[in-house]
Amino acid sequence: MLNYLDIELREDERLIQQTVREFVEREALPLLRPCFAEGRFPSELIAPMAELGLLGATLPEYGAGVGPVGYGMICQELERGDSGLRSFVSAQSSLCMFPIYKYGSEAQRRRYLPEMARGRLIGCFGLTEPEHGSDPSALETTATPDGGDWVLNGTKAWITNGSIAGVAVVWCRTPDGIRGFLIDQDRPGFSTREIKDKLSLRASVTSELIFQDCRVPGGALLPGATGLRAALSCLTEARFGIAFGAVGAAMACYESALNYAKLRVQFGKPIAAFQLTQEKLVEMLTGTTQGQLLALQLGRLKEAGRLRHQQVSLAKRANVAMALDVARVARSILGANGISLEHPIFRHMVNLESVYTYEGTHEVHTLVVGQDVTGLSAF
Repeated sequence: MLNYLDIELREDERLIQQTVREFVEREALPLLRPCFAEGRFPSELIAPMAELGLLGATLPEYGAGVGPVGYGMICQELERGDSGLRSFVSAQSSLCMFPIYKYGSEAQRRRYLPEMARGRLIGCFGLTEPEHGSDPSALETTATPDGGDWVLNGTKAWITNGSIAGVAVVWCRTPDGIRGFLIDQDRPGFSTREIKDKLSLRASVTSELIFQDCRVPGGALLPGATGLRAALSCLTEARFGIAFGAVGAAMACYESALNYAKLRVQFGKPIAAFQLTQEKLVEMLTGTTQGQLLALQLGRLKEAGRLRHQQVSLAKRANVAMALDVARVARSILGANGISLEHPIFRHMVNLESVYTYEGTHEVHTLVVGQDVTGLSAF
């Protein structure tokens, strides 16, 4: 049978995909089901992921230096396991290591990036606040200069990796506008609170970051991170990975539904033999294939230096919506069995409900693309 999901990749990209897929199937999947049920991040996977070069993979010198599509394959295969796994790597690599590499001083790079690439130091990204999600320009967390130091006050919310991070990239309002800071976890006045009772992304750490007169030295400032544009550039990197990751979740749901439909017998034959089931499978396959091709084109544009953030918004928006649709249809094929953790579909479905709104909601990305094609802002 022709494998419709087998896209054209270069040899190094194919090797990355196969390596990460084997890792997920061999080491991650046996942990993800119980971790999701328990609401626990599988921290025992951090070291092997670091050994594979999955942390900061795109960074030359400090990471493995893989290309955009290679990084996309990492995200695809990790999220084929679970969105929480991809979210961890995305936060570590795109939201924390990337801004340190791009906007940090050489001393900051040398201090943080080698340990982060080895998985010995975990990072998080603090932009979203309890009252400011889609409109980060209104953020209220402040950094006030005091002598040669800065004093931070405020709260960040829904922060991936927050409670396990040793360093946080935090965006604050200063007298000179929005700036980025590197805050070590052990600074007095900096505390975290893990958000419990989640019904989505249960195999992921989500936290609040709380700053109460948290004093940091002047060297904590990211010298190149000036204005909200710097923070948004980090989100563009993360959204690029999400466009690939959502395809991985859709793959897992489609493959689970296909295998089940071939084995489940009703009315004397496998339900895969019924026209309505075949229609569902074909629609899921079509959406997943289209999403994979869209993500691949995104990677090729990034490789060529021609990728625009509006194109990333279009792909994130389209692929997450597609994956959520695929998950829902796949669940219908499994009937009551579809809500059991014995199968991965419902786990992916509830995870995708979060991915649909984080890193920019579906509606915000609609308006980003809408403004780009019309020249008129609807914000």
